[in-house]
Amino acid sequence: MCVAADAAGNGFLVPTSPLPAELRELLAKPNPAVIATVRADGQPITAATWYLVDGDRILVNMDARRKRLEHLRKDPRVSLTVTDADNWYTHVSLQGRVTELTEDTDLSGIDRLSTQYGGRAYPDREHTRINAWIEIDRWQGWGGAKAVAESAGQQPQ
Repeated sequence: MCVAADAAGNGFLVPTSPLPAELRELLAKPNPAVIATVRADGQPITAATWYLVDGDRILVNMDARRKRLEHLRKDPRVSLTVTDADNWYTHVSLQGRVTELTEDTDLSGIDRLSTQYGGRAYPDREHTRINAWIEIDRWQGWGGAKAVAESAGQQPQ
């Protein structure tokens, strides 16, 4: 459990890792997701992304030419919001940091993601890809995920 604050500065508890089984079930599906990174000037920036839960970490992958990669090398903090594809009122936001960046030399990382989301290997075999591994510091749930969050100790907001 850790303490966060809302816009008015009121503190509230949010759950930390490990993720409960019910949340893992939601995250195991190929749901829409948006990742936020921090630019050098401190401005947050978001992009739609594929993700995959692997143990207690999250895998995302990007083309090595992406500006997002530069942001992550300077500031590894991220937030990933995953929306249930069947009910977008149910969503979870994961806050953490990228702890490992590795070249996806055999494209196995992007192929895992592409298979999860599209049922086949990633079609672009020409460009260098980078795996980014996110360690989760805390998370918050809403909709159907809110009950899971509250049972894990998240205070209502």
